[in-house]
Amino acid sequence: MLYLWLKAFHVISVISWMAGMLYLPRLFVYHCDAAPGSDASERFKVMEWRLYRFIMSPAMIATWVFGGSMVAMDPSIFSQGWFHLKLLLVLLMSAVHGIYGGWLKAFARDANTRTQKTFRIANEVPTLLMIVIVIMVIVKPF
Repeated sequence: MLYLWLKAFHVISVISWMAGMLYLPRLFVYHCDAAPGSDASERFKVMEWRLYRFIMSPAMIATWVFGGSMVAMDPSIFSQGWFHLKLLLVLLMSAVHGIYGGWLKAFARDANTRTQKTFRIANEVPTLLMIVIVIMVIVKPF
C-alpha cells in the first residue's frame, strides 16, 4: 500500500514539475519583449522567480524523493532496460531545470542575451523528454 502512495505522490510531483518546465520558457519569451527595468520586466522577474522557487524546484525535489523511494522499495527495477533510459532522461530534465535557473538569474540581472527563438526551442525540450519518459514507464519496450 505504501508503494502506491509513493507512486501517487510521484506522479503528482512530476505533473507539477512539468507544468513549470513548460510555462517558465514561455514567460522568458514574453520577458524578452519587456524593456529592462520596466514594470513589465519587473513583474516577469517576480513571476519567474516564484514559479521556479516555489513550484518547480520543490516539485523536482519531490519527484526525485518519491521516485527514489519507490526504487528503494523495489531495487529489481535497476535490472530493467527501460528504467536506465528513463533515469537518464530524468537526469537530463534536471539539467534543463538547472539551465532554466541560470536563464532566470540572467533575466533578474537584466543581462539576458538570448532571443525569443531560443526560449521557444527550449520550451520543446521538456516536452520531448516527457514523451519518451512516459513511453518508457507505460510501455516498457525493453
